[in-house]
Amino acid sequence: MNLKKVITWLLVAFVVFYVIQAPEKSADIVKSAGETLGNAASSLGDFVSSLV
Repeated sequence: MNLKKVITWLLVAFVVFYVIQAPEKSADIVKSAGETLGNAASSLGDFVSSLV
């Protein structure tokens, strides 16, 4: 088994453990990341619109 596969499985296990231990905090992190991506997409759209 190569190191990349082991690290991937350890990362997945850690994320699952974290979600089980702190579901509210995990949901807040996902919500914050979604808002950040949405803001970035909106800003990119404004930029492209201003070029036209």
